[in-house]
Amino acid sequence: MSLPFQLAACAEMIWRDRPIEWRASRLKEMGFGVGLWNWPEHDLAKLEATGANFTIMNGYLTGRLTDDEGAAELLKTARETAKVGKRLGVQRLNLHGTGLGDGGLPVQPIEVVTGRMWLKARDTLARIVDMAEEEEVVFTLENLNLDVDHPGVPFGRAEDTLALVSSIDHPRLRLNLDLYHAQIGEGNLIELCRKSLPWIGEIQVADVPGRMEPGTGEVNWKGIARALKAMGYAGPVGMEAFASGDPEAALAAFREAFTV
Repeated sequence: MSLPFQLAACAEMIWRDRPIEWRASRLKEMGFGVGLWNWPEHDLAKLEATGANFTIMNGYLTGRLTDDEGAAELLKTARETAKVGKRLGVQRLNLHGTGLGDGGLPVQPIEVVTGRMWLKARDTLARIVDMAEEEEVVFTLENLNLDVDHPGVPFGRAEDTLALVSSIDHPRLRLNLDLYHAQIGEGNLIELCRKSLPWIGEIQVADVPGRMEPGTGEVNWKGIARALKAMGYAGPVGMEAFASGDPEAALAAFREAFTV
């Protein structure tokens, strides 16, 4: 048995009564990388001082892929975030189809995605790639479920994010393949991983239902871990989940699930 993946955890979702820099330090001590959400909420100097391995962070503050005004805002805040990401050594900067507000709901819900929106999204992502080349950073595009957590987000399904990222097909733009969201909206997770494999930058996990650590729900994480290893995937796996009880026990369960 070995640990073939680079494990990380979202610091925003565990030890929620502790300062974020304490959480980053503790994750580092336990051998995990650290995921973050929006950087303006945190003291960057304190985070930097932890020396933690920051694996992923939201790569923009506002904006969307689907129209000229939203794209301009996305590119502006993504460039600003890229500079912060470089300061912290963040490995991947994460994007969504549109900006998310309170409770993860889209700031501007879109119920019908038109062909014009698809073309605009691809154009926006191509511009993101050009900027990423200039800044020497990597962006990821994350799938989100529409049924439970994020109704009204365009390009939410994994098949949508895969279509966009594979059409660009550039190492500065990868998939953040979130298997929690995919299980709710699409299922067939192993085949989804196999189909997405050439473009995956990170895999994120949480069990279904409940969005807690592996072992609390219906997904066979050990089977997925074995399949990923057999496919040759050796990249990051991030737990973006709440702890069902003690956070350290939740992290231990996560590590055990991906030790194969």
